[in-house]
Amino acid sequence: MTLTAPAPTAVPANPARGLVCRNCGATFGLIAEHACAECFGPLEVDYDPELMRAVTREQIEAGPQNIWRYAPLLPTGQDPASRVSLDPGMTPLVRAQRLGDELGFTAPLWVKDDSANPTHSFKDRVVSLAATAAKGFGYTKIACASTGNLANSVAAHAARNGLPSYVFVPSDLEPGKIVQSAVYGQALIAVDGSYDEVNRLTSELAETDEFEDAAFVNQNVRPYYAEGSKTVGYEIAEQLGWRIPAQVVIPMASGSLLTKVDKAWKELVAAGIVEDTPWKVFGAQSAGCDPIATAFDNGWDVVKPVKPTGIAKSLNIGNPADGPYALDAIRRTGGSVGRVGDDEIVAGIRDLARTTGVFAETAGGVTTAVLRQLVERGLLDPAAETVVLNTGEGLKTLDPLAPVVGPTHRVEPSLRSLRQAGLIA
Repeated sequence: MTLTAPAPTAVPANPARGLVCRNCGATFGLIAEHACAECFGPLEVDYDPELMRAVTREQIEAGPQNIWRYAPLLPTGQDPASRVSLDPGMTPLVRAQRLGDELGFTAPLWVKDDSANPTHSFKDRVVSLAATAAKGFGYTKIACASTGNLANSVAAHAARNGLPSYVFVPSDLEPGKIVQSAVYGQALIAVDGSYDEVNRLTSELAETDEFEDAAFVNQNVRPYYAEGSKTVGYEIAEQLGWRIPAQVVIPMASGSLLTKVDKAWKELVAAGIVEDTPWKVFGAQSAGCDPIATAFDNGWDVVKPVKPTGIAKSLNIGNPADGPYALDAIRRTGGSVGRVGDDEIVAGIRDLARTTGVFAETAGGVTTAVLRQLVERGLLDPAAETVVLNTGEGLKTLDPLAPVVGPTHRVEPSLRSLRQAGLIA
C-alpha cells in the first residue's frame, strides 16, 4: 500500500497592509515605528478589509488552541515557523453564577480568566505578537519597560526562544513579580522611579547604539504588540458561540486593552463573523491612579497625567498612552468608568475568589469591585449579559491580602482540640 503524505497546511495571507496614524490618518508601510512622522501621533495596524472578510468561523475553528488560530486577522505570525511565542490564549471563560446572584444579575455574568496564560497574565498575548514582529524586522534581542506582568512575559519568551532580553521595572514592584521575572535568567534592571520614569528611560535607551538591535516591545514595535490584545475579544466572542456580550468591564492602565477588545468586535462584525449587536464598554481604574476616570468624569478629551499610588501596581501608569482612545470607545458605546480604593480592591479579590474560585491579582480586584460599583450606581444593567476581565494571577500580588486572610482556626493535633474549636460535635 502506498501512503500519501498529507498536503501542507496553507499559510494564510497577512491581512495587514500598513500602519496608520490614529490622529491625522497618515499611512506608512509595515515598519518598526510607533509614532507618526507627520504629527507624532500613535500608529496602529491598518488591514485590508477584503482579506478580513475572507476569514471564516470554520477557518478559525480549525486552527490551534491558542492565539494563532486568529492569525488570518493578525499583523504577523501567519507562518508558524516565524513565531516567537509561548502559544498563549484560549483561556477559560468562567460562568460567575454565584457572584452574579449576589449582585442581582438576571443575565449571565462571565469572567474571562487570563491568569491561565503561560506566565499567568494577558501580557503573553501581546508579547507573542511583538516578539514575532521583532524577529521579522531582524531584531536580535527584546526589551521592555514594565509594571511587572510584561517583564515576566518578555523574560519567559526570551528564555524559551534563546534570545537575550532586558526588562526594566520600578524597584518597588511586588516581590512575586520580581521573582518571576528574575527566575528566567535574563537581565532584570530595577529602577528607582515610577513606571512613567522607567518608560522614559527605555525610550532614551532605544536610541543608543548599544540597543539599536533591540525591539522594545511596548515602544518601537508597539503597533504589533497592541494587536495581541484583540485576541481577548476574539476569544470571548467565539466562546460565547460567536456572539458579542452586551457589556464588558476591563481594567485600564494604558487603556490599550480596552480599545483593542472593542476593535476586535468591530472587526468581527465587519468581517461578517458575528452578528452586529450593540455592546457597552466599561473601564475600571484604581483610585490611586485614575487619570482616565478623571477625564471621563469631567468630560475631557485630554487625559491629564497623575502620580500613581495604591496597591494596584500593574495599573499604575500615570500618563496612559491610549487614554483618549479608551475614552472614545467608552463614550461611543454608552459605557462608563469606575474607580475604587485599596480596601475595595482587596474586597474585590476576595469576592471573586470566594464566589468563582478565580484568584485574581490586584487588577482583577479593581475590575470586580468596579463591577459591583457600576451595578449599585445603576450604570451597568444586571439584566444584560456581561463579561469581566481578570488579567493576572493572584499569587503575584499576595502582600495586600496577607493582613486580612489566613487560617480560620488553629488547633492541636487531637480530636479534643477540634471539638473545642467547634469543628466537630
